[in-house]
Amino acid sequence: MSLDRLDQIMRRLRHPTTGCEWDRVQTFETIAPYTIEEAYEVADAIRRGDMADLADELGDLQLQVVFHAQIAETAGHFTLDDVLAGICNKLERRHPHIFGDETGGGHHRWDEIKAEERAMRDDRSALAGVALALPALERAEKLQRRAARTGFDWPDHRGARDKVLEELDELARETDPDRRREELGDLLFAVVNLARKLGIAPETALREANHKFEQRFRAIETEPGFELLSLDQKEALWTAAKQRQAYHKA
Repeated sequence: MSLDRLDQIMRRLRHPTTGCEWDRVQTFETIAPYTIEEAYEVADAIRRGDMADLADELGDLQLQVVFHAQIAETAGHFTLDDVLAGICNKLERRHPHIFGDETGGGHHRWDEIKAEERAMRDDRSALAGVALALPALERAEKLQRRAARTGFDWPDHRGARDKVLEELDELARETDPDRRREELGDLLFAVVNLARKLGIAPETALREANHKFEQRFRAIETEPGFELLSLDQKEALWTAAKQRQAYHKA
């Protein structure tokens, strides 16, 4: 099965007179949130190991590519063929040891070739191309990785850990609401940096923490009269749920 069928279905849905009234009025901006959501649903299906759902979600994500390409084609920017040709050309260009004449280099040449490509653009910063639409946590990590390639980085995790403590102290001393928000942002950025230096994906770590919190809270909120319990009583239930969770993991 090729992309042709999906492409034709979307053309019918976006036909200016006989198409679906919703599909034909969509724009890049209105579709973008769905594109991001579908990418996260793909990641969620992978995390759950649900291959049937993964196949379904990959189809939804592919639809987003076709949708954006058709919006672009209507506006005269590019076509789906341009999108596919672009990624094929990029993959071949970034793997000269596979598709070219180079016999050495291997995959580590990927970043070097990307840097060469950035040098040909107007924005030649090492930070160029880190998408603004990325989740803030992921974008922080990407910005830090880019900066680290230039040598702007702590030699090990200890410097990053000390920075976290420094930012935490600055947040504790701040009283102005605007400055407090800024200091909290600095603290979060520093925590991402520490995670990176420890070799931990911060987005993954936070997702796991979210999942753990949800499991524990769901376990205690069914306690009769939960909302009327004191904080100490709720904390005791939380500790018990935490211990049960640790026992089941053992």
